[in-house]
Amino acid sequence: MPSIIRGYVRGIDAMNRFIGRITMYLIFALIGVLMWSSISKTFFDPSLWTLETAQFVMVAYYVLGGPYAIQMGSNVRMDLFYGDWSVKRKAWMDAFTVLFLMFYLGVLLYGAIGSAAYSLGHFTGEPFSFFWGLFTTFITEGAAAAKEQMGYMERSPTSWRPYVWPVKAIMILGVTLMLLQVLAEFFRDIGRIRGVEL
Repeated sequence: MPSIIRGYVRGIDAMNRFIGRITMYLIFALIGVLMWSSISKTFFDPSLWTLETAQFVMVAYYVLGGPYAIQMGSNVRMDLFYGDWSVKRKAWMDAFTVLFLMFYLGVLLYGAIGSAAYSLGHFTGEPFSFFWGLFTTFITEGAAAAKEQMGYMERSPTSWRPYVWPVKAIMILGVTLMLLQVLAEFFRDIGRIRGVEL
């Protein structure tokens, strides 16, 4: 395998391992939020922010930890036949089926980018042109001009009403990391087919 592919696989593995090892501690933040929710409902006035914060933390835990789970092989597989196959045959099947996952993640990423643009006040047109315009305005004219370009920012319809763009930004980051990890797994499968372990 070319050295650039080896470097890509090692770099993506290291990055997703680092992010995944940090992300796994979000479970303690989730436990803390839910514990406070129980305490506040029992002894004080119920907190408005706890349930939605728990949902946001769970999204970050799941989406940012997904690439690490793929890397570790911890994802769920239906292995009725797969478990008895040789390493090379498994690599052929994985290299084929990962193409469907890449397509799905590409569609998911496009939807996440469009949803993030909507949450920042862009209701019509192409989301990529909106983000490019926002970036160039920020660079040339500053943060105040970029903020004017954003428009009405989407908020959650609950009584707490937090902005939703942070969780949508985490979604974009997580899907991008997943796509990069899946591509690394594709290269790893191609290496196994050729008899090279990456």
